Amino acid sequence: MEVRGQEGSQSLHDDERRKGGLKTLPFIFANEVSEKLAVVGFSANMISYLTQQLHMPLTKAANTLTNFGGTASLTPLLGAFLADAFVGRFWIIAVGSIFYQIGMIALTISAALPLFRPPQCTGNRNCEEASAWQLAVLYVALLLNAIGAGGIRPCVVAFGADQFDESDPKEKTKTWSFFNWYYFCMGVSILLAVTVLIYIQDDVGWGWGLGVPTIAMGVSVVSFAAGYPMYRRLEPSGSPFTRLAQVAVAAVRKRKVAMVADPSCLYENDDMDAPISLSGKLVHTKQLSFLDKAAIVTADDQVTENSGRRPDPWRLSTVHRVEELKSVIRMAPIWAAGILVITASAQQSTFSLQQARTMDRRLFLRSAFSIPPGSMTVFTMLAMLLTISLYDRALVPLARRLTGLHRGISFLHRMGVGFAFSAVATLVAGFIEVRRKRKAASHGLLDDSAATIPISAFWLVPQYALHGIAEAFTSVGHLEFFYDQAPESMRSTATALFWMSISAGSYFSTLLVSVVHRYSAGEDGSNWLPDNLNRGRLEYLYWIITFLQALNLLYYMICAKYYTFKPVQSRQRTDEGAVELNNKV
Repeated sequence: MEVRGQEGSQSLHDDERRKGGLKTLPFIFANEVSEKLAVVGFSANMISYLTQQLHMPLTKAANTLTNFGGTASLTPLLGAFLADAFVGRFWIIAVGSIFYQIGMIALTISAALPLFRPPQCTGNRNCEEASAWQLAVLYVALLLNAIGAGGIRPCVVAFGADQFDESDPKEKTKTWSFFNWYYFCMGVSILLAVTVLIYIQDDVGWGWGLGVPTIAMGVSVVSFAAGYPMYRRLEPSGSPFTRLAQVAVAAVRKRKVAMVADPSCLYENDDMDAPISLSGKLVHTKQLSFLDKAAIVTADDQVTENSGRRPDPWRLSTVHRVEELKSVIRMAPIWAAGILVITASAQQSTFSLQQARTMDRRLFLRSAFSIPPGSMTVFTMLAMLLTISLYDRALVPLARRLTGLHRGISFLHRMGVGFAFSAVATLVAGFIEVRRKRKAASHGLLDDSAATIPISAFWLVPQYALHGIAEAFTSVGHLEFFYDQAPESMRSTATALFWMSISAGSYFSTLLVSVVHRYSAGEDGSNWLPDNLNRGRLEYLYWIITFLQALNLLYYMICAKYYTFKPVQSRQRTDEGAVELNNKV
């Protein structure tokens, strides 16, 4: 989006100001809904595909699933970097969608043709596991999906928020509702995936079960491209990582320079910062004062400035750029707190799903219809959607009267509530597993892993619902936090940090499951996480995660208490079209 300086500020061209707004959201949401249909339609039931179609052992299948989730949540960092530094968010989303489309086509073909799967199990003989080349086809398709996710996930949220002009008070108020509605639409797509698509996969076939989201992904690519003339498209402002590195290098180079007593003496250059501070510039904070040395003007810097040349950014940085790095560093502890929540929720699509497979999943006592195990996630989605709706329609207006905040409660409080619900969810899950095994023991079914235990799968609803409530608070709060507190020029990167916490949580789940599986092994070959969960100690894994989350909640409360919000001198557009500077924290 082209901008021009006017009286020390940036204003939008009239034609650009007519772009964006609510009319663009259907095209953007269509892309996100289709991506979620594709990824959740496969990953929510992937444990069934890996164990029943490819005949993987349960622990290996669980780790494959979390590793894929971790990789798909790590690639957004690369996508965000390319979007912020070089090509812009629109093109990264478009290219990522194409990669995702190719990956989904490959997955559909591998699921539809028997050639890509091992022979079906017959009788009581050991099932033949998928060969190396069959697994290679699966992994290549998953890698293409992960690359595609790297283009879509970090940019869709920021690109949607870009459609609202932050310098216009009337439009800025719509941004925070956008986050709730974004997550609501995402939840609806996940709800469709864990009901309709999983039913198709279990009762019709995996070819159609993956073919439907593949077609939906193709439609989303076309619809997203169709909105091109209406989008606000911010131009990339250069590599944010390079600017952060320049500040760090400049501070180290000047580590022996005496600190100035007056922060107003630190270097500022509005012309240099104009492309990376369209809505306002960051002002000086006292924390991390060592980095302020990067903005101290030395005699050599003055000579460069007096000659009419711009200073070397590897030797002298502006206050705005120094504060960019400070903002990222301050966000790190809050970012880390979100990892264990993802580790906890990851168990829903692995071990919780296997629990459901052993239980009575009939919808009614005499009903012939049974809920597919992968569709148990529907209770997570329903709880999440209901919570978001009540939050946006009831809690926010009520809290707004008490706090004076437009969003009701701060995103830090919102995340804290989610962390608490997540800990309770895993605690409850452990007790439900104890009850499930007692029922199996009382009916002599401990050694029959294929038998249906006469206990309703609806006993799992509390843990699924609590995870949904936790996600409504934690994930939306996390997105708000990263978008609001990240430097303006790094918002794609900030959204990538959200996905990086998901990646770290998924990888930590793999590590935790592997460690528990290895060190819980007995001399007789038993362990806490066997293929036959009736003879395992899955509840111990849940309670380990609960304990870690309790410690994490305490850690988060300390971090939130001492967190310093980003101070910005923002540009606000008045009704007459003028731009005013306002200090905001």
